[in-house]
Amino acid sequence: MAAKKKPDALIHGVAPYKPKKNEEYMGPAQIEHFRQILNGWLEELKSETSRTVVHMQDETANYPDPTDRASQETDMALELRGRDRDRKLIRKIEDTISYLKSGDYGFCENCGEEIGLKRLEARPTASLCIDCKTIDEIREKQLS
Repeated sequence: MAAKKKPDALIHGVAPYKPKKNEEYMGPAQIEHFRQILNGWLEELKSETSRTVVHMQDETANYPDPTDRASQETDMALELRGRDRDRKLIRKIEDTISYLKSGDYGFCENCGEEIGLKRLEARPTASLCIDCKTIDEIREKQLS
């Protein structure tokens, strides 16, 4: 029996990009591809944030037992910390969407080399190529 080809996983609702032969790096089609990915990711995060607000409003109860209250407060604190991380990520995604218009998206901020489609699909907000990011992380470790 022949093995079925596994379909490519969607990236925030968008199929992975299949570059055409001799296609210009970060041409209009690729820019649009990443705009769709970033907008999809943004909508996912905003939707999750809305669900959290509704969930926290629904879960607000005045438990008479101090242990139950403490557990509820701990859960809410963890949830709020997660939403704070999401808020920062939303800002970074919005900045990246604005950066798409500059014509510099997809190129390393340090060396100017192509970041690469696969890396950008894995981390659409990446601003450094893998080599510069690796050097950056090594420096960080040395300083800490």
